[in-house]
Amino acid sequence: MTTLQIVCLALAVSALTLALIFGVFRSGKPPAVAAAPPSTPAQSARPAAAVAPAVPATQDEPPEELNARFEATHRLQLLALSSEAAPPADSPVHEEIASKVRWTLATITDKPNYAPRRPLLLPRLVQAMNNDDVSRRELARIIASDPGLAAGLFRLANSPFYRVSPTPIESLDRAVALLGIEGMRSLVAAALMQPVFKVDGGGFPRFGDIVWQHTLASASAAESHAVMLETTDPFAAQLLALMMGLSTIVVFRVAIDEYQGRHLAPHPRVLRALIDSQSAPVARQIAASWQLSERVNAALVDQTAPQGSKLTSLGRSLQFGRFLGALAVLHQQQVLDDEAVSAALRTGGSLAPAYERIWAKRAALQNEAHRP
Repeated sequence: MTTLQIVCLALAVSALTLALIFGVFRSGKPPAVAAAPPSTPAQSARPAAAVAPAVPATQDEPPEELNARFEATHRLQLLALSSEAAPPADSPVHEEIASKVRWTLATITDKPNYAPRRPLLLPRLVQAMNNDDVSRRELARIIASDPGLAAGLFRLANSPFYRVSPTPIESLDRAVALLGIEGMRSLVAAALMQPVFKVDGGGFPRFGDIVWQHTLASASAAESHAVMLETTDPFAAQLLALMMGLSTIVVFRVAIDEYQGRHLAPHPRVLRALIDSQSAPVARQIAASWQLSERVNAALVDQTAPQGSKLTSLGRSLQFGRFLGALAVLHQQQVLDDEAVSAALRTGGSLAPAYERIWAKRAALQNEAHRP
């Protein structure tokens, strides 16, 4: 990424577009979201660095898979939030900052700097993508009216996650023809989301790139899991993965802003703890503000469910998507080799063959995309 400035308008476009494109609005009032109460002084006595990533589970999950998911998440966090000169973690100021960040995140959708707004282009785009009578040329014309969206769509259409032909896609007409309406829904949603990940690194220059790569890989894996292993909406599964990526960025932005406001260098372990504990609750708040369905909210609740809880089908797809997405990024960054990835996938027990098929499908698509 070349720019370090948040594109607030793109955040607005991404939010409502994802909700409309995937058809997951609910009628009536949005689901109530119980904001996590801010820490009291007594609660704040525990160092933030001691907080480990929560690993929710279904009642049937092998312990080995829980451990593998925890390890993959931890390694991914270290990759995204590595720092050569981290300040001491035991300073009281870090817990004070973490507490303030949690206060801010508890009502994040009320904060104008972070809350999404409805874009102007959205109604025409959604109507066209859901209308069987709209021609490919008309859909391409609507997308072309936003040069930033068109450029982002081309980048994604030719990326390993979406490329369907060795020949690069260089026109919107061809993109629609090759990918179809269903494929374009996924592609447009991701293209609108991508600018949100162009964040000020706050001393962690790789953060935005790593989170974006993880979000794309998670969305693809969650969609495949929903199709192959669950009887649930694959586009809703993809939406949930994108939302979790978005909430991760929101948590990061709030934390970095708090540190920079105090002219202090952020500590990576504090950031990792905040991202792990706050991303799912923030995603729930965003989902409620968009008036998304109860099933979307339930899937997000699943991400912080106690071990042994029975998860919803969407919750399981999201959880697996983020696991395989982490493996994909770690493999791409050469942190894990093929053997290590295979070992992690085998922890799925009876589901391991399906996990390996999803991984193989992803690898095949990447190989096809890079074939001359």
